[in-house]
Amino acid sequence: MSNSDDSSAGPRRRARPVRLLSAAVFALAGLLFVTSFNTSKGTNIRTDASLLKLSDLIEERSQNNAALEESTGAVRRRVDALAERDDGSSKAEDARLAALRKASGTEELSGKGLTVTLNDAPPNATARIPNVPEPQPNDLVIHQQDLQAVVNALWQGGAQGIQVMDQRLISTSAVRCVGNTLILQGRVYSPPYKVSAVGDPGALRRAMAASTALQNYQLYVNAYGLGWKVDEHKALTLPAYSGTVDLHYAKPVAATP
Repeated sequence: MSNSDDSSAGPRRRARPVRLLSAAVFALAGLLFVTSFNTSKGTNIRTDASLLKLSDLIEERSQNNAALEESTGAVRRRVDALAERDDGSSKAEDARLAALRKASGTEELSGKGLTVTLNDAPPNATARIPNVPEPQPNDLVIHQQDLQAVVNALWQGGAQGIQVMDQRLISTSAVRCVGNTLILQGRVYSPPYKVSAVGDPGALRRAMAASTALQNYQLYVNAYGLGWKVDEHKALTLPAYSGTVDLHYAKPVAATP
């Protein structure tokens, strides 16, 4: 009797956890559906609409930063004009201050110079010379080190001032690339990239030719068609830097007497 009862009750006791497990699975599925709906807000989450919105936001912020830089530059020019009028400094001190502004990039600069243009290779580029492997995607785009190599070589060649795209470089400027875009002082740019420098064109060309990093870049120019163009100018004007010059993560060292 006892054995008969156990055998009939056994299956019923084992079926209860199965029912509980099924209920838990359905509850979890429902939770996933609700979470997915809240995430997509009724939109097709397989589209790239979110990426487009992010791109639009970056472009909007870049334009806002450009407007703010222009406004900052205008205010600085007014402050400088008032300071020069009321500071009671000597002509020698004014001349020294003007020279410092010129060297710092906060003054417009004109003179002879050149412009270097770098550009991605065509997306369907293939090897252009024998015994060279077919390119990988990274071989066909401009990288941060390429732009840095141009800027460093121009400084080495005695450039008095450098402009990348439409912005003047100063001592705190950082040339950074994220993916296939350049981020410079809060603004975003896409290739082709232009780097302009005021200085002796011959000396600037020699400095670029002597750069090991640019020699390596020229290999990719010849092999896969990366863009490289140098234009000389008899008269080139670089705008003054218009962004903020405040230091947020460093403090100037007091000058020693």
